[in-house]
Amino acid sequence: MGADHSTAGFTTLADLASARVGGRAVAANDDFFAPKTNLVNPAPAIFIPDKFTARGKWMDGWETRRRRTPGHDWCVVELGMRGRIRGVDVDTSHFMGNHPSHCSLEALDTPGPVTKALAGLVGAPWTEILPRSPLRGNSHNAFEFGDSLGEVLRPWTHVRLNIYPDGGVARLRVHGEVVVDWPRIRRSGRSIDLANIRLGGLVIAASDMHFGAKDNMIMPGRAKNMGDGWETRRRRGPGYDWAIVRLGTTGLLTRIEIDTNHFKGNYPDSASIEGCFAPEATPMALGSADWFDVLPHTKLQAHHRHYFSDELRHKGPVSHVRLNIFPDGGISRFRVHGTVAPA
Repeated sequence: MGADHSTAGFTTLADLASARVGGRAVAANDDFFAPKTNLVNPAPAIFIPDKFTARGKWMDGWETRRRRTPGHDWCVVELGMRGRIRGVDVDTSHFMGNHPSHCSLEALDTPGPVTKALAGLVGAPWTEILPRSPLRGNSHNAFEFGDSLGEVLRPWTHVRLNIYPDGGVARLRVHGEVVVDWPRIRRSGRSIDLANIRLGGLVIAASDMHFGAKDNMIMPGRAKNMGDGWETRRRRGPGYDWAIVRLGTTGLLTRIEIDTNHFKGNYPDSASIEGCFAPEATPMALGSADWFDVLPHTKLQAHHRHYFSDELRHKGPVSHVRLNIFPDGGISRFRVHGTVAPA
């Protein structure tokens, strides 16, 4: 399989391996020059020309020593969210002359921890999902998995990145669909954050994200700073900004939270929320969906957590919500609490 060096469509899906959602590099046979933990860092890799350590050049990635014996190097990553892998990006940014010539990827689905023995085990229970494939240095090497791959698209909890024979990889992005036991949650009857990325929520579209990525809004925890939210540029013409969230599953809404934490001179003046019931709709088809009011046009405050419950006009069933902000600005977190709709 060859790498796709264009912008791959699967990158719009959640990064199952990101440290932001609990992903961890749990084992590696070697990380002499740069630690394995860098692989799942959510931030883009950087390069500092004159930075060195006692072991050599400082690199923002995972880098092994030069191999002088047969074999290859590997690193095991525990996914933060169990899911079906649709594609991976083996990012070799800033590794030139020291990047691996090839890579492969294996996967494992287990509820327990990966022991040292299991991490290095050859063959079963590891399943190869990406055969040995060439890599380019200082590049995003994207590999997509289609529906025809069958067994590959089952849920996984861990991946093992193999590099041949040695070298450095800046980041490993594992994009896919979160798998959630919705029947169990439905039976419990409890209210959950249906928009949370860990429960399959996904921001599928936004009018603008000049200063902050749309996906930040549905990440776990509160924002650590202003850069950890969704922020649009200053609007100079008519209109308003918006973002559409596909809920993890269809739900009956109980409470909504709009958090403007850290946004003080650049929070939206006001917001409204619409919803629709179109579980199978593509992003393009949502343009003609039957949208209805969920939260009327409401004033917002700076650096504040806003909660809405009694104000909600339509509580479900809802598959998608559209957050409208007037006229522009930043939202740090957006929570859509509700119960799973009856089957």
